[in-house]
Amino acid sequence: MIVGDSKPLEEILSMIEGREKVLVLGCRGCVTVCNVGGEKEVGILASALRIARKKAGLPPTVEEMTLERQCDPEYVEELADVADKYDAIVSIACGVGPQFVAERFQKVPVFPGINTTFIGGALEHGVWAERCQSCGNCLVHNFGGLCPIARCSKSLMNGPCGGSASGNCEISPEVPCVWDQIVQKMSAMGRLEELEQVWPNKNWLTARDGGPRKRVREDLKQ
Repeated sequence: MIVGDSKPLEEILSMIEGREKVLVLGCRGCVTVCNVGGEKEVGILASALRIARKKAGLPPTVEEMTLERQCDPEYVEELADVADKYDAIVSIACGVGPQFVAERFQKVPVFPGINTTFIGGALEHGVWAERCQSCGNCLVHNFGGLCPIARCSKSLMNGPCGGSASGNCEISPEVPCVWDQIVQKMSAMGRLEELEQVWPNKNWLTARDGGPRKRVREDLKQ
C-alpha cells in the first residue's frame, strides 16, 4: 500500500492563491486506506478550504469529487466534461495522481494535496510502516521474508553493521534492527548457515536509480 501524509492547510492555501474555482479530487485507492485521500478526506479538506477562504474574504468556491483511481486513465477520463470549469485541481491521491491528471488536462493547474511517503503496511489501526522500496528485484526469501533494503537504515545486504544495541538500530534507536530480526528468524527456521553467503553489490538498475521505469504486459495490451 502507498502511504502518504496530508499537506498542511496553509501550504495548500498558498498553492491555490488567486484561483477562484477549485476542485478537491480524491482517490478510492491506497490513500483511502491510510485515511488521507478518500471521499471522507475530500469533504474535510474542501470544508477547511472554504472556511479559510471565506474568512480571508475570498470566493469560497471549492467543489468535491472522488475517482475510483487517479493512476488509471480510464477513471481520470471522468473529469473530461468538468475539468475546464476549474481554475485549479487539488489532487489528494499519491504522487502519481496529480501527474496523470495534469498530463490529461493540460490547461488546468493541478496541485498535490498530500506528500507520498512510502510503500508499507498496517501494523495496527492508524499505524503504518515501510516494508518495500520497489527495488525491482525482490530477495526477501533469502532473509527470512524480511527486506534489508527497505528496513535497514543502511540497506545492508550482508549481515548487521555491528552498531545495533539491544536489537535496535544505531541510527534510529526507536526502530528494531532488521538484521537482528533476520538472524532470529533464520535461526528459528534452521537456516542460519544460509546467511554465510556473501551477496554481491546490488544492481540498482532495476530500481529508481536506473531512471523512470515502465512495465509492459503484452498479454494485457489491446
